[in-house]
Amino acid sequence: MDFNGFDFGGLFDIELAIESLPFILEGLPMTLLIAIIGMAIGLVLGLLLALARGSKRGVLRWPARIYISFMRGTPMLVFLFILYFGLPVVGIELTAIVAASLGFGLNSAAYIAEIDRSSLNSIDIGQWESARALNISYWPTLRKIILPQATRIAIPPLTNVFMDIVKATSLAAVITVPELFQKTQIVAGREFDAMTMYVLVAFIYWPVCILIGFMQDKLEAKYSRFL
Repeated sequence: MDFNGFDFGGLFDIELAIESLPFILEGLPMTLLIAIIGMAIGLVLGLLLALARGSKRGVLRWPARIYISFMRGTPMLVFLFILYFGLPVVGIELTAIVAASLGFGLNSAAYIAEIDRSSLNSIDIGQWESARALNISYWPTLRKIILPQATRIAIPPLTNVFMDIVKATSLAAVITVPELFQKTQIVAGREFDAMTMYVLVAFIYWPVCILIGFMQDKLEAKYSRFL
């Protein structure tokens, strides 16, 4: 392949990147806000789904399985469009930020549910039997004995889910959420230099995910005492 005469320096305009960085970083708080809210919704709903999925009662187990299957089998972007553009048809209007936060939360709950279920199942059944022998009821056993141990096992895959949510918030740009990627698209369209802007935003997402990985290490160390 002949690269003679190709201007590699034109791939990334450092001056434009530095000049545009403050404007693009204005979208970072919104990116993190949506990701954190979405993860919080996913953690709560995911645990409930995991417990329902493992229930012996079909009335709980089958709706949970169907929900998990649907969310894992449909694109996140389609679900965002349903929430933001589809619900107004039936009289339910959500702001772009609410639709994005709810969308990421409801979608991530399906993946978190499977992580929680496998983590809970990995705990020795003898833990449950010992609790019953000591006359400890189901919920105190789950909260004080099983969940702390399962949490340590679930932390790495849950961290991956959070990283995926942070990166997936870029999809919220299509429903006009002023997050990191949407700010990047504004500059790219205005300056006609998409390559510089997209490389720049990639180098913004990267350290954010590195920080999340650092938090993972701290949480693993904290919960290691339960294993």
